[in-house]
Amino acid sequence: MQTPAKYLVIIETVGVRDALLFTAERRQVAGFDAATEEVALMTRGLPAVDGANGPEWDHALAGRSADERAAAVVYTLDL
Repeated sequence: MQTPAKYLVIIETVGVRDALLFTAERRQVAGFDAATEEVALMTRGLPAVDGANGPEWDHALAGRSADERAAAVVYTLDL
């Protein structure tokens, strides 16, 4: 049984917006195109946090630039 996703991060790299799902421990469990209808459904009514700059995201987003992380949008999903 897979651990449920707790965070959805929308992050853009070279003009492509990705939706990344992370567990509570910030382990990535999925990634897909952020333009899908599922992203809109998952985030409906949820507050967004601008940026994934905190140290809690350092390992999870290690391959992303500081600018990409600053422009990211983070949602905490309802479990």
